Amino acid sequence: MAVQIQNNYSGAFHLLDDEDSNTVILRPVVPFKTGSLHHIARATLPYITNSPTGKTGLGDSILFDLVVFNEHWGRWGVGPVMLLPTASHDELGAEKWAIGPAVGFAAHQSNLLWGVFNQNLFSFAGDGHRDDVNISIIQPLFSYSLPDKWSIGVSEMNITYDWEEGQWSDLPLGVKLAKLHKFGDLPVQFSGYYEYDFQDDVVGPEWTVNFTVKVLFPI
Repeated sequence: MAVQIQNNYSGAFHLLDDEDSNTVILRPVVPFKTGSLHHIARATLPYITNSPTGKTGLGDSILFDLVVFNEHWGRWGVGPVMLLPTASHDELGAEKWAIGPAVGFAAHQSNLLWGVFNQNLFSFAGDGHRDDVNISIIQPLFSYSLPDKWSIGVSEMNITYDWEEGQWSDLPLGVKLAKLHKFGDLPVQFSGYYEYDFQDDVVGPEWTVNFTVKVLFPI
């Protein structure tokens, strides 16, 4: 079980001049069981503290519940993912409900962790005057363990394809550095990353820096 707090600052935007943004994200992760099945549930709850729209407040939330299967090489999981229109202002969210399948795997090889996670969201309800949400998100996973509980890998890199527009809306590339530290028996991971989005035909963050604190609760 983990509770993660992120701060994402984007210092420039494609197709917008002199704009920046900042978002604080709360992301709890809870493992649980139903009968013999193992689950991992995760919620992503964003709070926008600065945006090009001039509005601040809650953004849309994303929930998923993966049924996880452990293998000798690692684990894989499959389950539903859902977008909830929790934004406190119209400008900060899609004003749509969306749902779809999620699937992914993570493999261990010595000091290396690698894999991929895919989420698909297709709107089924919401404001009829707003654009539909029909997207697929591919997130590569890659992390290499270093001495003294350090690790290096790729950033979150949510590579996104917009089925409505028929094009990639996000093509990011980034690197992350992390350090695990124990406060008594409580493990806490500190990490930061830099990410650049090479898709410059769509309005969106050009570059983003992130700082994350993840508190781990062994169960």
